[in-house]
Amino acid sequence: MQNTAILPLFYLPPVSYFTKIQELTQEFLIEKFEHFPKQTYRNRATIYSPNGKLDITVPILKGSKMRIPLKDVRISYDFNWQRLHWLSLESCYRSSAYFEFYEDELSIFYKKKFNFLFDYNLELVQWLTKKLKLSVDYKFTSEYIDDLEPGLDYREMMSPKKNDDYINNKPYYQVFEDRHQFMPNLSIVDLLFNQGPQARLYL
Repeated sequence: MQNTAILPLFYLPPVSYFTKIQELTQEFLIEKFEHFPKQTYRNRATIYSPNGKLDITVPILKGSKMRIPLKDVRISYDFNWQRLHWLSLESCYRSSAYFEFYEDELSIFYKKKFNFLFDYNLELVQWLTKKLKLSVDYKFTSEYIDDLEPGLDYREMMSPKKNDDYINNKPYYQVFEDRHQFMPNLSIVDLLFNQGPQARLYL
């Protein structure tokens, strides 16, 4: 029976994702072989807009929703979603304390084209880990594993459709909180743009 924790790989993951990474230290694997589940953070992130929560989604090629491993899911460029995502991030966070501190490096991910969602997410998460000053050696599954010990399967964790009971609800300053109050567990970029180098202490 597999006795190492398995995490999914998300696009601009929520804050609780990095809290979990910090808890597990080096003792986890990233899932590569699961079938792509719809309506999850694997290709969706939630940010704080002037109108409240805003979901931004990386489109995938038709056919990728069929039962193929996540590592083989291809990104669609039928429309310029990268420009749309970057404009959304700019309009939501341009006035935050640390947006300018990170924008040059992060903007590269909205200019460079990646074929596979897994590769795109991985490079983004590795960049985010570095900015959070977390020491992580990413390792990956070599096949899909069903028989995990209880409490080690995090592949269904952090769904946009439910609230997880381990979310950190402690407030930090958010740009539009005077309009909609504090919103917990948004994309990690919300924490990073608002707290900068202090983001790791929040985790």
